[in-house]
Amino acid sequence: MSSSPISSSSSEKSTAGSVEEPGALAGMLDVVCRVDVVLGTGSISVRDCLKLRRMSVVRLAQVAGSDLEVRVHGVTAATGEVLIIDDSTAIRLTNITPPPGLRTAAS
Repeated sequence: MSSSPISSSSSEKSTAGSVEEPGALAGMLDVVCRVDVVLGTGSISVRDCLKLRRMSVVRLAQVAGSDLEVRVHGVTAATGEVLIIDDSTAIRLTNITPPPGLRTAAS
C-alpha cells in the first residue's frame, strides 16, 4: 500500500485539469489544505454540554448509513462512505460537489 494519503484505482483514467496536467495551478500543487470528514451534526444546550462525561451520547441529525460530508477549508467538497483499509480508516468519495461559484451559475 502506498504511503500517500490519497489513493485511487489504477483503472481510473486521467482527465483534463488533473494533477498530471496542472497548467495554471502548477505553483499551488504543494499547498496543504485542511480536510474535515463530518460524520454528522446535532444541537445541545449549554446546560447539556456542561453535563457531558465519558460515555455520554449525543444524537446526530443524520440517518444511520448516510454519507459523510467532506469539507476542505470549511467548504463542502464531496460526500462519501467510510472504508477500513488494513489498519486505517479512509473515505470513498461517492459524490463531488461543484465549486461554490459553479453552483449558482448552473441554477
